Amino acid sequence: MAVSKILRGWRYVVWKLSAAVRPAGALLAADVTDSPGPRVFSCFQQPSYTFQSPSVTLEKGAYRMRAPRSTRPGSSLSQSLMSAKQPSFHSQNRKLAILIAVLAFASLTCFFFAYHLFTTRFAPYAQPNPHPADALPKVNPLAPDTKYLSYFPHSGLHNQRIALENALVLAQQLNRTLLVPFLRLGKPIRYVSFEKLRHFLVLGSKTGLEHCPLVPPNVPTPDECSGYEEWTSIPWDQLVNLHAIGEKIGVKMIQWDGSPVAQYMKSFHIDIFEADTLTLQDFGPYDFRFLDTLDDVSPTRDKYIYSIYIPALAQAPERLVQIGTLFGSSRLRLRQSESKSVRRDVRSGMAFINPDLSRVADTIDEALGSVYIGAHLRIGDGQFEQRSANNARTIWWKLVHLVCGLDLEETLALEQQLSPFDEDLDLPLIQPDIPSLRVPHPPLPPLPHTFKPKTRCRAPLHTSAPLQRLNAPLYIATDSPNPAADPLFSIYLQTFPCIFFLSDFISRLTPLDGLINPYDQVALKGFLIPVLDAMVLARAREVVVTDGSTFGTFVKDVLWRRHWRFEIVQRG
Repeated sequence: MAVSKILRGWRYVVWKLSAAVRPAGALLAADVTDSPGPRVFSCFQQPSYTFQSPSVTLEKGAYRMRAPRSTRPGSSLSQSLMSAKQPSFHSQNRKLAILIAVLAFASLTCFFFAYHLFTTRFAPYAQPNPHPADALPKVNPLAPDTKYLSYFPHSGLHNQRIALENALVLAQQLNRTLLVPFLRLGKPIRYVSFEKLRHFLVLGSKTGLEHCPLVPPNVPTPDECSGYEEWTSIPWDQLVNLHAIGEKIGVKMIQWDGSPVAQYMKSFHIDIFEADTLTLQDFGPYDFRFLDTLDDVSPTRDKYIYSIYIPALAQAPERLVQIGTLFGSSRLRLRQSESKSVRRDVRSGMAFINPDLSRVADTIDEALGSVYIGAHLRIGDGQFEQRSANNARTIWWKLVHLVCGLDLEETLALEQQLSPFDEDLDLPLIQPDIPSLRVPHPPLPPLPHTFKPKTRCRAPLHTSAPLQRLNAPLYIATDSPNPAADPLFSIYLQTFPCIFFLSDFISRLTPLDGLINPYDQVALKGFLIPVLDAMVLARAREVVVTDGSTFGTFVKDVLWRRHWRFEIVQRG
């Protein structure tokens, strides 16, 4: 409606301009035609052989004097009429185009102004950052012939850790600079094929959502901000000392934000073209395995489909080697002692060193009396949920029989006494951990006869001599949301009077409340709880973990052994 009014007004201006430049006696058909259709400026009225007197007509709200029409030969009026110049169509079209351009410019200006108001509508609620914005690590100028290696991370924290370990070893073996992705915490990106994973990583950023953390609690969450706080990402060097690892194994690293590599490297004034990229495109999680010896072959029973020989890959002339997934403890089949030494240094260097978490772990260790045993029981998802009952029983047996030292008859009798089932129970099958047995460690001091935890125990202590060893404080790391009320933990609660979970130390976790990710302003405490759980568990005198869990394996093979200064266990 507004546009039509503007066009009608413009036509009126054009008419006034045309009237001002033609002779007073010149008449266009539009001057005398009242039809509602478009006006035609090139046709005159047919002559009438009647004389008319001067008249006054009302036209467009203004009065004009009209001369009488005449068609007499030689009439000056006729000559004036025939000699009148018609308005220029090009001039009118140009003016109309200018008007349209002005309207378009005004519309775009209004749009961008409205967009600015929309994206900054929560700015008044912004709070100062509790930590200064942490820029990406500075990169020293790299040589023009530098070669690079990149990969796509996915899944949970420890799956990403294993992939990074493999990538660091490969980068050292290939003599390439490694592009290190951020560590994603919280809601994970599951594994998918190469192209889909690349797409998910590009879309899985928070660019353009800077306004989401500014939404006040009393304002409905915008649709684009839904799920904003379900995940966050941090540089790996906030948990581990990547600099020390790189120095030890001789690998340079660049922090990478997950965007297309060629586009990202331009920020460092490095051009990588498609012809300079060698891509190992996987369609399944176990497509490629990497071997360090040319005469080695993967076993036929192996789950990996294709073998990539590292010495041959090291000869690739392309500037960038792009790999999809690198998850899997057996992804690298290493047979050379130098390769195994590099992997040992990498895995040993992945121990958590975050100072905020370390201080909280110290206080919990002190509350437990600094002498306690530990267990990890994963029951929350997938195969671990299906096998939760068997895993819970196996771990209980290991604690009572192997750690606390009750013999088979005593352990079985205690289980039958505490079990809610009436049927006779067979002894569980406890498989030996062969990789751990290959790396023996000096014996630890025996557990004391009495314990002095600074936190009150849940139940009265055992008084009979055979059971007094079960008075040892037990710390359990688990993904159960409420282990104290979980039936799987009932036998643990009856067996160990001084059993504790991380939820028993809520007051000691308050120093973590102020940890905010400077990249997206998301609170980090909830995402770091599993890391803290692992750090507390690793300080136990003895640990028992769930078989097949990457969390438990890392605690037992690396964190626990690093804490007690033992050699770590390598798997794969």
